[in-house]
Amino acid sequence: MGARGKGIYRRGRVWWIMYAGLDGKTRFESSGSTSYKVAEDKVAERRKSVREGKDPDAARRIGNHNFGELAEQYLQWAVRQRSFRRKKIITKQLVAEFGNLPLRRFSTMIVEEYQSKMLNAGKAPATSNRHLANLKHMFTKAVEWEMVEEEARKPVRRVKLLQENNRRLWYLSREECKALLDVCSPHLRPIVVTALNTGMRKEEILSLEWEKHIDLRHGFILLDQTKNGERREIPLNQTLRVALTALTRRLDSPYVFINEEGKRYLNVRKGFLAACRRAGIKDFRFHDLRHTFASHLVMAGVDLTTVKTLLGHKDLTMTLRYSHLAPAHIQSALTILDAALTGGQLDNYLTIGAPETEKGSAVAG
Repeated sequence: MGARGKGIYRRGRVWWIMYAGLDGKTRFESSGSTSYKVAEDKVAERRKSVREGKDPDAARRIGNHNFGELAEQYLQWAVRQRSFRRKKIITKQLVAEFGNLPLRRFSTMIVEEYQSKMLNAGKAPATSNRHLANLKHMFTKAVEWEMVEEEARKPVRRVKLLQENNRRLWYLSREECKALLDVCSPHLRPIVVTALNTGMRKEEILSLEWEKHIDLRHGFILLDQTKNGERREIPLNQTLRVALTALTRRLDSPYVFINEEGKRYLNVRKGFLAACRRAGIKDFRFHDLRHTFASHLVMAGVDLTTVKTLLGHKDLTMTLRYSHLAPAHIQSALTILDAALTGGQLDNYLTIGAPETEKGSAVAG
């Protein structure tokens, strides 16, 4: 046994360390390395943990789990979540990126490089933020499940969300709506009609069930599990009622929108993009149908509070993004007020109660 420095000694070729634990007793631990620097760093780390009141033995009790193991455990837990489908997709993409990387090896730089990679691939900041939020939550659960120490979570938590550009507000004109519907495939058309006439999100539409959500008799769609967790009722207008009534309802499937095998559609992205190309509509997403619904409501003079309720926003903050569409229609409202007050006799209205000049003409100021 050879010695080199206080608290560091060598057994054979491997350096060992010793330090006082939380209980004051001496702990002996192999550095696992023939490098003195590694042993020096490790003993300094252990002593720092003791000074901060942390158990330095915790790391040794917790196995060296990798990200793939965490992902498997996380998806088993996430099944109970309303957002499971989204979490599953994002988690699988994270596994493809980080694979067998040990949880203790994650650093702020590694995660920020992943952010940059997503942006360089053309992903929106919002998409990157959803991935980061998912990753941070996975590490939170990893600490709770004792798959990694609290210290290992800190580098991931330090990564900041990117600034999102939430001002994208593209919507179709009435003519473009008709053009799009005219070229939709038979299975896609009623789905697009539903989006245009309810403002529902894509997953809300594709997961609709006849018994659970549709009430044709009383004329509304009931959503009991929404993104914000609140119950929402959406009235059926005549267009949507006719579209839903025309659908074939199969006894072997509870879903409203199904393929030939009776299974619900999981995604309609390819069909929707193809329809947009045929209609000559560029850079338009399915979610923009929700913007189209809200925009036309506002332009038709519907108040923002009602639009908020129909969209299922928790507060007016998100709904206010449509407020800029109202000015022209506010002007129309004032024109109506003008006609109501003057009765169409503007000259007579202005002369009522006005002082007269020496010639008896009305003075307009």
